[in-house]
Amino acid sequence: MAVKRLEAAVSSCHRMPKSRTVRARRRGQAVSEDVFIPEKLYFRIGEVSRLTHTKAYVLRYWETEFPTLRPGKSSTGHRLYRRRDVEMVLEIRRLLYSQGFTIDGARKLLAGHSARDKSGQKHLFPGHAGTSSGAEAPRLREIRRELQGILSILSRKLR
Repeated sequence: MAVKRLEAAVSSCHRMPKSRTVRARRRGQAVSEDVFIPEKLYFRIGEVSRLTHTKAYVLRYWETEFPTLRPGKSSTGHRLYRRRDVEMVLEIRRLLYSQGFTIDGARKLLAGHSARDKSGQKHLFPGHAGTSSGAEAPRLREIRRELQGILSILSRKLR
């Protein structure tokens, strides 16, 4: 009788919950919305690995697979992740592990998001496509002449 109770207790402890989020919390892994990213400019790969519960070799592999994930490198060659890189790692992790995307699918989705973000900012600068329109050109030339005049006045005073 005691053996059956013990077996029942052990089997109930090892039963996995159905939700990945619940499983992640039970294993002590952070879910992307639970992660607190410290206010720092740069994070080394070990810190990102601990924050996101992702192994360092996986992060290095993701750098090759996702063009949106490009950490900088220090003068000594160490990877330096910015806050947006850490957020990108969390998003990639969510897409792959929680949402069930393939790497190719996640890459396409993230590329679509970044393209939409860039195209969504075009309305902030109407009429700006690298060159000025015909109506703006005379005004811009006038402003340029005025600024050159101010610069020449200031350079004379410094001599």
